[in-house]
Amino acid sequence: MHLLVDAHEDLAWNILTFGRDYTRSAAETRQREKGAPAVEHNGNTLLGWPDYQRARAAVLFGSLFAAPLRRKQDDWDTQVYADFEQAHRLYRTQLEAYLSLTDRQADKFRLIQTVSDLEEVVSAWADEANTPPVGLVALMEGAEGVRTPAELDEWWQLGVRIIGPAWAGTRFCGGTREPGPLTDDGRALLRGMAEVGFTLDLSHMDELAARQSLDTYPGAIIASHANTAALIPDYAGNRQLADAIIKGILEREGVIGVVPFCKFLNYGWKKGDVRDGLTLETLATHIDHICQMAGNARHAGLGSDFDGGFGLEAAPADVDTIADLQKLDSILAARGYNKDDIAAILGGNWLRHLAEGLP
Repeated sequence: MHLLVDAHEDLAWNILTFGRDYTRSAAETRQREKGAPAVEHNGNTLLGWPDYQRARAAVLFGSLFAAPLRRKQDDWDTQVYADFEQAHRLYRTQLEAYLSLTDRQADKFRLIQTVSDLEEVVSAWADEANTPPVGLVALMEGAEGVRTPAELDEWWQLGVRIIGPAWAGTRFCGGTREPGPLTDDGRALLRGMAEVGFTLDLSHMDELAARQSLDTYPGAIIASHANTAALIPDYAGNRQLADAIIKGILEREGVIGVVPFCKFLNYGWKKGDVRDGLTLETLATHIDHICQMAGNARHAGLGSDFDGGFGLEAAPADVDTIADLQKLDSILAARGYNKDDIAAILGGNWLRHLAEGLP
């Protein structure tokens, strides 16, 4: 099997919100969480260390994520902030959760900060008989935890390597369901990010802000987890990527991680609907769209967003855990992709991005 890289998982949010233990298998966590608030509010988990092993998931991008207070869902939703001082504290606590995980469970999880770290993790996966550690790359989703651009170097030293300025709208730019361009604060943030060397994640940014960023940001640009708006039936909104944004990312040699979430494959789908007809074949159509636009397979990847506000009940019908993403191998092969292209899509493109962008 090919190595798999997943460019978006909200692990720290789940650890701190529901106490999920990702050293366990998804099956064990589901058994333990029967009737628990985690399942009611976030669905059954799709993730766990044994499942990462079966998936050959060598590297994950672990997010730092908190929502603005106006998006608070209920009393269980503890990772919300009223101002950027509170956001800063929440994001630091989430980063500490990753640092604690990689310290206490070093045989299972390793923080990736440098090319050397990356090479060490990937080399451990060379022997399929091993049970190697999973590498974690810290990604900040929504930049309200950055109080001023002067803090960016501190976040870099702590291990963060990728920043997406938006989730909902922020003081930096418009975001999902809250349109708006880059603000003066947003332009200052991007200048600071470029000086330090962060990758810019366009996921969740409003289209206008994303266009402005493509025009002005000199550093590496990706979309860690987003689908192609043109292919989603009944789609309306600013969360998925218009072809113009995809074209801009391709021109900047970026990578786009597609999301196996039923709502992102058919905008009319809602919680509780059957999943029949929404499968990894559907997701492969989004991969193919990106590859056809690029003229090659160097820019499509995976960004599952598993456990990120949805669980098993909202994943494609042929997905039980992250290990099932390996089914894309045969699906893409049937569409004419060769083994090198498939290896690139499942993980190689993200590994190349990291090798080029890490210190």
